[in-house]
Amino acid sequence: MAEERKGLDGEHPWIAIGRKGMPVGKLIGFELGEAGDGRAVVTLETKEHHTNPMGTLHGGILCDIADAAMGIAFNSTLAPTETFTTVELKINFFRPVWKAQLRAEGKVVRRGKSVGYVECEVSDENGRAIAKASSTCLVLRGADGKGR
Repeated sequence: MAEERKGLDGEHPWIAIGRKGMPVGKLIGFELGEAGDGRAVVTLETKEHHTNPMGTLHGGILCDIADAAMGIAFNSTLAPTETFTTVELKINFFRPVWKAQLRAEGKVVRRGKSVGYVECEVSDENGRAIAKASSTCLVLRGADGKGR
């Protein structure tokens, strides 16, 4: 893994931000659990306001927690002069969710110089597979990463 960027408390800046609560995390209600060294866990207790018209969990919510877990995992591998952007996100849904405590675990599978590949497994409180996602990330340096 690349040398990690450290915040004032010694923790990677994105992990520190995630622990305080990212704006999208606050909106949806997910929280960052474990994180670092190419791995991150995001949790969410589903509620009625997360449902689609059929009464089950909206697929976009699953995408959000998987994307957050993968993004934080990938960001933990970046050097101080690097940032990234997601260029592809894919998700497969395995089972419907009504009420559950969800766990999205993102892991960096491959971290190249310019491109990385990350996977995420989303499971419920009983360990049942809910969804699996993958993401391709593009590492940005210099002017390409300005403002990100």
